[in-house]
Formats: sequence, structure tokens, C-alpha cells
Amino acid sequence: MKKSNQNLAFGKTKDEYFNFTLIEKYFRNKDNSEAFQVISDKTCNDLDLQEVFMFLDRTNSKVGQQFLYNKLRAIPNDSVKNELFEQIIQRFIDNEEFRSKTQKQLSKLSNDSAYYISSLFQEEHLKQPKWFFIAPMLSFASLISLLLLLFNTKLLFIVLPLFIINMVVHFWNKRNLNIYALSFPQLLKIKNIASLFYKDSLFKSINPQLPESIAILNQVRNRMLLFQMEGKIKGDIQIFIWYGVEIIKICLLLEPILLFAVLRRINTKRKAIEAVYTFVGQIDALYSVASLRTGLETYCLPKIGNHKIQVKNIYHPLINNCITNSLDTLNKSILLTGSNMSGKTTFIRSVGINMIMGLTLNTCFAKSMQMPKCKVYSAIRISDDLLNDKSYYFEEVITIKKMIDKSTTDLPCLFLLDEIFKGTNTVERISAAKAILSSLATNNNIVFVSTHDIELTDMLTDTYELYHFSEIVNNNNVDFDYKLKEGRLKKRNAIRILQLNDYPQNIINEAINIAQKLDAQKQVNPSLEKV
Repeated sequence: MKKSNQNLAFGKTKDEYFNFTLIEKYFRNKDNSEAFQVISDKTCNDLDLQEVFMFLDRTNSKVGQQFLYNKLRAIPNDSVKNELFEQIIQRFIDNEEFRSKTQKQLSKLSNDSAYYISSLFQEEHLKQPKWFFIAPMLSFASLISLLLLLFNTKLLFIVLPLFIINMVVHFWNKRNLNIYALSFPQLLKIKNIASLFYKDSLFKSINPQLPESIAILNQVRNRMLLFQMEGKIKGDIQIFIWYGVEIIKICLLLEPILLFAVLRRINTKRKAIEAVYTFVGQIDALYSVASLRTGLETYCLPKIGNHKIQVKNIYHPLINNCITNSLDTLNKSILLTGSNMSGKTTFIRSVGINMIMGLTLNTCFAKSMQMPKCKVYSAIRISDDLLNDKSYYFEEVITIKKMIDKSTTDLPCLFLLDEIFKGTNTVERISAAKAILSSLATNNNIVFVSTHDIELTDMLTDTYELYHFSEIVNNNNVDFDYKLKEGRLKKRNAIRILQLNDYPQNIINEAINIAQKLDAQKQVNPSLEKV
């Protein structure tokens, strides 16, 4: 039997534009103070989490998309509901009919307007102006005048001025109405979808108290129907009817009076709206995880709780045919050496991404992964802040100082660093890096750091395991295998790579001679190794 177009999308990435300004809207306004950790914008940028999100997002609704993004950025304090969530995920994977019915309902919230539902419970609402008390009076006066006009046409001189005044108020309110014209109809949709989902016993377990929130929203349903009707008007006849309805609304000031009445009611029902939003968003996020897992050749559910990182066949999700690597930290941190482009930074990012994915979505891009529950901090992508007159080195100093502050807390941390202090001179860089890396690797913290400073490999053997990535230089080619290898890098190929790229021979010869002299000096007076 041929599958529907909807089900063909299950397990596949989206082909659409990602508006992160709207996707992040819920996350930016949400109070995540009770979360174990909120992933910072710095770490998000370092680990390319926006690009990762574009890969893993398989949601059907804008609500689910916002909710999933928040899940990725906010590591929860507990995982009490993981068992329930895994049951729902597995049901999505196994039951095509269940999956299709759920997807059909969620897709009703696929319009960008659904992004604005969260503003109804997260943002301040418009407050009616002080003069607005006259609006009900104008509405009542217009109604009485229109009724009396049937018996006395001379009252037209009263009706017309009232109509003009009401028209001014009506169109003044249009700007206010536009702010909520997107969210009100979507709120009615999500309420209906939540009511339908709640009939399923498995979904019901997500929030057994949901009917209370739905009942509260039903109290404002009728008042919001007017705003929903306007968005559905299409065709010539309907437009003609719309004109008639618009005149009635002007005469009675229905829109401004109802708008502020609804806002007053909604303002007291924020928790109910959030409960419905969270219920539907959670379901769509779980659908997305199910779709993600279906589309992956290799994934695992992490084992969380020990004080080391042990991974088998870990890979970066954004790299096609990515070379996998395995690692056991053996209760130590990791110091990586290797040439540029050999895979050091990608491996560090892979560890960070998988740590966050495991703690937030219970899914890792690996064959198996054991890891502690720890906070993730990074110093990978650092640049000059020219607008604030801050150099690269100063930006790096500030970033790493924050890491040092976090390293002294009772909660374990994972620190990810790439080429520490490469913005300063060799002697001071090595001296400072040794002291800082030793400090960071205390209190059950784990550090993954890459460096070109081979001297550090001799200074940090007590607290760091040494690994490296290397390239193979053959004739006129440089090949990378991207495989993690134990021990420190022993071969140096930087000058050889210059030679392969046709640098002048006099430069190559001078570079070789200087390198040999420096090596000889280091053997005679290895002061750098005693810093």
C-alpha cells in the first residue's frame, strides 16, 4: 500500500526556512531559572546548535518547534518523565496510524501565526486607555439611537455623529487588534487539539490536570470567536457580508470592547494557556524525537550518572558519513594535539553536542554513551569585539574566567576549549594554560581541550589523558583519517605541508633550520617544560 505524503516525511529532515527570531521567542521569554542549566548563547554558537536544531527538528507545528528549541537549550533538573516519554516515542515509531492522526492535528498549528500563542501567557498585554470608559456609553447610545431611528428619521442627525466618533475609535483599535489577530484564533485551535489529544490514555499521563486548564479557556472561547471569523473571510459574497458586519461592529464598538474584555480575562488565565501550550508542544517534540531516531542509522539512549565520559562510535550529526570515534575518559580530562583540519575541534564539538542531546532529548549520536550529569561551557569560537574595543585575547580571558568561576561549584562541569590562549606569546600562553587547565580539571569536572603546544602534554599527565589526530603526508598529498589516537602527536608536518603547497624553497629551508635550532636549544635548556 502506498504511504501518504505526511508519513513519507517521517524520519526525514525539513526543507523549509527557519525563522529563529520566532522559534526562540518562547525560549527567550520563558523563566528557566529552575532548570539544571540554560545553555548560553556563547556555547550555542560554539557548538553550532542552531544548525544542529535544523537537523533534528521534525516537528509539525510552530508550537512544537518552539517547545523543542527550548528543550534543547534548557537542561532539566530531573528526568522523572523519561519513561513515559520513551513510551510515547516508541509508539510513534511503531504505530503509523497513531502517528498519522497526531501529525494531522499538529499540522493545524503549522502557520506562522501559531508562534504568537506563547505571547498570550509570556508577555504584557495591552491595557485600555483611561478614556476608554466612554466606549460602552458610545456603544449603548448608538444602539438606542438606531432603534429610535426606526420611529423618527430626524434622529439621523444624532446617529451620524455617533457613527463617525465610533468609526474613529474602531479604526484606532485596529492597530491593537492586529497584535492579537494572529494569536487569538490559534489559541482556540490549540485548545481544541489539546482536548482531542487528552482522550488518548498515554497522552493523558503527560498532564492529568489538563481538563481544568481547558475548562478555563472555554470561558473566553465565545468572546474570541469574533476575531477568528475575520481571518476566515474569502470570496466576493463573504466580503460583502464582511462589510455589513463591519458596519455593525463600528456602530456598537464591538471590537475594542470585546478586545479589552478578552485581554482582561486572558491576563488571569496565563497558567491555563501555558499548560495547554506545553501539553501540545511536548507531544510534538516527542514526535520529532521519534522521527529523528527513525532517520538515523546509529543512535543510543545515554546512561547518565557516573563521573566519566565513555562513548563508542560517537559522531557529529551535521557531517555526512562522519568518521566515528570511541573514548573512555577513565576519570580524567582529555588533551588533544594534532595539526589544523585533522579533526580536533570537530571531535570536541561532537562531545559537547552529544552531552547536551543526551541530557535534553535522551538521544545521542553514538552507538553507546555513558556520561555524568554536568553543565556544559565552551571557549571554541572567540573573536575580537571591535565595537567595544576588546582584543581576541581579552575576550578569551573573560570567557575562561567565567569557566574558572563555574569550576569551583559543587555541580560537575564539562569544559570545552580549542587552542587555549592562542592570542598571546608562547611562554606566557603555556604557563597560563597549564595553571588554568589543572584548575579546571578539579571537583569532578571534565575538560576537553586542544592545543598545538606539545609542552603541555608533559605538564598535564597527572590529570589529563593524551590523545591526538594526525594526517598522512604522501608525495604531493595530505590525507586525514580523522581517527582519534592515544598518546601525544609525535610527528610535525606543518613545514612539509607548506612545501606541498609550493612555498619558495628558501622559505622552506630557513624554516627547517630554525626548527632544528629550537629543538636543539630545548634539549640543552628545557625551561619551557619546567614552567
